[in-house]
Amino acid sequence: MLTELRLRNIALIEELDLCFDPGFTVLTGETGAGKSILLDALDALLGGAQGAQGARLLRRGAERGSVEATFALTAALRSWLEEQALSVEEPDLLISREWRMQQGKLTSRHRLQGVAVSRAQVLDLRPLLVDLTVQGQTQDLARPGQQRRWLDRLAGEAHGPLLDSVRAAHRAWKREAQALARARTRSEELLRERERQEHLLGELEAATLEDPLERQRLQAEQDRLAHGVRLQEGVMTLIGRLLEGAEGAPSALDHLAACEQELRLLEGLDGTGVAPLRRSCEEAVALLRDLARELDRYGASLESDPERLAQLQERLAQLRALERRHNQELGELLAVRDRLRQELSPGGLEAELADLERREAEGRARLDQACGRLTTARQTTARALEAQLLEALRPMGLAHVRFAVELTPLAPSEEGADGVSYLFSANPGQPLAPLAEVASGGEMSRFLLALKTCLAAAEPEVTLLFDEIDAGVSGRVSGAMADLLKRLADSRQVFCVTHQPLVAAAAAHHYKVAKVVEGGDTRTRVSHLRDTQERQAELAELAGGDSGEARSYAASLLDKVA
Repeated sequence: MLTELRLRNIALIEELDLCFDPGFTVLTGETGAGKSILLDALDALLGGAQGAQGARLLRRGAERGSVEATFALTAALRSWLEEQALSVEEPDLLISREWRMQQGKLTSRHRLQGVAVSRAQVLDLRPLLVDLTVQGQTQDLARPGQQRRWLDRLAGEAHGPLLDSVRAAHRAWKREAQALARARTRSEELLRERERQEHLLGELEAATLEDPLERQRLQAEQDRLAHGVRLQEGVMTLIGRLLEGAEGAPSALDHLAACEQELRLLEGLDGTGVAPLRRSCEEAVALLRDLARELDRYGASLESDPERLAQLQERLAQLRALERRHNQELGELLAVRDRLRQELSPGGLEAELADLERREAEGRARLDQACGRLTTARQTTARALEAQLLEALRPMGLAHVRFAVELTPLAPSEEGADGVSYLFSANPGQPLAPLAEVASGGEMSRFLLALKTCLAAAEPEVTLLFDEIDAGVSGRVSGAMADLLKRLADSRQVFCVTHQPLVAAAAAHHYKVAKVVEGGDTRTRVSHLRDTQERQAELAELAGGDSGEARSYAASLLDKVA
């Protein structure tokens, strides 16, 4: 329920604070007074009024404006706020939107519970708060899938699992279908390029590729063979310096042996202090001897093998040529070879295609089954909608009305496999035809009111807003619409902008919207008519003016609903 609405610098309103009660509320006033601005402000608050439309909403000369509303929290709202990680501790939901004009550019920001949120979040929240209906709302009927969505809304939670099942099945089938399409494309490409692919496979097979790191391994071996003489010379030099010395100088081992001998003499003078040093020297001698033996073994392994070197260079040239020709690393060429082996082998890609076709067919069968269950449920809901709408429409001057919901098969999607069309005929002898094409403005008004009444049973917590839904209908019909609105307000909050005295009289709460001029500036003023005399005067104005007959008629209307 909408409990409060606050406007600042919106259209002709400088500042306005309103509090609302449950039940049926009407807004009346002269044409152009700004009655619809309150509904326009709510629409803008909940994600509407973008771009130039938002700029027109801002009061002339103002650099900023805002709309703020408070709604009583429901279980659905609490659940939504929890999903968005927003506060649910307050007893109400506070939602606001502020506009700012800076350097000729208009910007706006939405907030929920004081936290900045995106327009997408607000649009997601909107269906949980309000349902706005305007007279002649044919654009909704023409919107793709809208009539189907209305049908599903009437079914309520019963359709939830069925729709979830269809969406899951459609996503699964689509994945299989895309995989199959890719495989078929690959198969067609393979057929077109089979000769080239076979030549490529033959080339890769002839290269006997096995190790993705073969080139690096061979390069290391080639380097070792190519530098064998230099390596051997270096090893001999090192061994000579360790064991034999160079240019008449003692070897490293000779130096260490002399050091060890000196340490033994010193140990006789100070055994405690020198013994550890002498042992370290002995270990150094042993390590040098081990190093000399390792160098000797390494030198013995260095052989000059021109034939092996030539083989390595030839193989490396072959591998480099393959990588350059195909612009791929050796590991990638191995993967290409393995794929071509599978695809070009008898039954290779054909077997994969057969498996994908089977999986796609199974996925489509599951999707068709899920769509079939949803279609059956929609057919049941369609019959219920037909009966409920006819029951609501006939008292509103449409005694001979006929209405049908037509379901036509479509290609499966995430929303099922049904096209939904509302067919309508208001006069005897006239065939059923699409509602948007044949209904007059007044008939459309009555249809939308009846439809929203039917949908209300599935959405008992949403506030309903009707903007001149009763325009273009006679007094008798407006009385029937008033009764319907009043009954609708027994279970929910209903707002209606109206010019009809019968509708205004049926409301529990009445607001008058008037345009006033103060200090040369035009403003919109909203008054809550609490007094019977005030309401009677306003109803008389709606009935044709401040005449005795109009006042008597207005008094009689209030007496009837008292």
